[in-house]
Amino acid sequence: MPQLRLALNQIDSCVGDIAGNSETIVHWTRHAADQGAHLVAFPEMALTGYPVEDLALRPSFVEASRTALRALAGRLADEGLGELPVIVGYLDRCERERPRYGRPAGAPQNAAAVLHRGGVALSFSKHHLPNYGVFDEFRYFVPGDTLPVVRVHGVDVALAICEDLWQEGGRVPATRSAGAGLLISVNASPYERDKDDTRLELVRRRAREAGCTTAYLAMIGGQDDLVFDGDSIVVGEDGAVIARAPQFAEGCVLVDLELPAAAPEPPAGVLDDGLRVEHVVLSPDPLAAYPPQTLGGEAERLADIEEIYTALVVGLRAYVAKNGFRSVVLGLSGGIDSALVAALACDALGAAHVHAVAMPSRYSSEHSLTDAAELARRTGLSFRTVPIAPMFDAYMDALGLTGLAEENLQSRLRGTTLMAISNQEGHLVLAPGNKSELACGYSTLYGDSVGGYGPIKDVYKSVVFELARWRNQAAADRGRTPPIPENSISKPPSAELRPGQVDTDALPGYDVLDRILALYVDGDLGREDIVAEGFDEKLVTRVLRMVDRAEYKRRQYPPGTKISAKGFGKDRRLPVTNHWREGDRGD
Repeated sequence: MPQLRLALNQIDSCVGDIAGNSETIVHWTRHAADQGAHLVAFPEMALTGYPVEDLALRPSFVEASRTALRALAGRLADEGLGELPVIVGYLDRCERERPRYGRPAGAPQNAAAVLHRGGVALSFSKHHLPNYGVFDEFRYFVPGDTLPVVRVHGVDVALAICEDLWQEGGRVPATRSAGAGLLISVNASPYERDKDDTRLELVRRRAREAGCTTAYLAMIGGQDDLVFDGDSIVVGEDGAVIARAPQFAEGCVLVDLELPAAAPEPPAGVLDDGLRVEHVVLSPDPLAAYPPQTLGGEAERLADIEEIYTALVVGLRAYVAKNGFRSVVLGLSGGIDSALVAALACDALGAAHVHAVAMPSRYSSEHSLTDAAELARRTGLSFRTVPIAPMFDAYMDALGLTGLAEENLQSRLRGTTLMAISNQEGHLVLAPGNKSELACGYSTLYGDSVGGYGPIKDVYKSVVFELARWRNQAAADRGRTPPIPENSISKPPSAELRPGQVDTDALPGYDVLDRILALYVDGDLGREDIVAEGFDEKLVTRVLRMVDRAEYKRRQYPPGTKISAKGFGKDRRLPVTNHWREGDRGD
């Protein structure tokens, strides 16, 4: 059987940085060539970054992508890499599509191309366009209608883009009909908790349906609220894993494959779902036999809680770096949320780039100050104390606030202090709110919601505790000092805005609350269905009303790393002005 050494490059692209992304592609192509690769692939829209959102509707950006693709092909040839076929995702437009109502202006396409000998040997566009969760691809793109197949060293290789594997029909059954020996899917595929298990089963199933070895290549890094975990996979036609890449790590996966020889007559015609075969021969003859050197293998998988923690670190690091910041600042209260955010920031950026501020008021407990100072000592981050009591007294003298307004004033003074430090010193402010608080509106606008990024925005409070315990245990296992003081984990959570205040004054216990929220927010279940799961009806009604009333607050919260199937933001879009309440029948 013909042999082929495949190089799958898990890279981190930045949206809009076409020149920088091109440099990355050249670098990793050269690396793959040095390792003796015969075919090289890069992820979905690697040249432009992903997702480009409304940039896809801007003709100047589309043309910049198309121009850069041709320039990249020429540069690869100029640098002696022209004989090596390279698959690159980019942004294209459909030349044949006529403008019409309901179609994206300019007919942009989520495309990929095979670069060879200084030119574009073949280009194609995503056939299935996702329109759920964070994906709006019907808004941005028009679909492709071909099954692209390239013959490389005597092997027919079919090509697909991300959703072409996730949806039934289309390019996968067409690959079988075309008799291809290898199917390569290039993907962006944002991270979600437990998605790695779903992804593996998907690739196995599609390989069996396609009847050939299947390679699933994904990107890594972060883009706004999305984080990408890599986890590229190669499986045989029987679904057995041949190779699996590390999670959250940039690099090249090399694998030697033995694949069926291409048929004498290239596939042609119209196949499944009306896809027209587009076949290009790059190298018709098989290679001379060579001893395989890269036998694949499966990288060690991260445990579930470590996987989440790593995703949060990668997402924060990417957001800070790609938006031109070098350092962050946060309020350090001694509580669990700010402690976890501080630990994440130190791991993402290094303690020298993390600045924390204790801002005590008359209601701050002594242990809050000592716990904050202890975390600073353990991690080595920069720490200062700015008492807000004088500011608070001045406002109170001027306004005479009471009750909730008095409580929230303290939070807003802290937010103003952090923003002032940010403006003065150039740090990005981190907001410490978690998903449980955001769901219930248990946060103060322009107070603890102040910030440019919310690292644990999509993490329920019960998982915050799990992450803190895991991080401390991981440090202890390595013989290092756990970063988070035990008292920050064990004491009852409190905003400390009035004497003796604890979170359970306003909220149910987080063990119960988070389970209700997961059903309502993530699962979209109604009140009756949640009650049927065994929860108290009055409690469910109360929680759901809190969630519904807090939509306007969530709209004003900064972006944050998405780790769940349904994070607040693009995943969950509800009207702010909304009189529907669960339990109403509409009559």
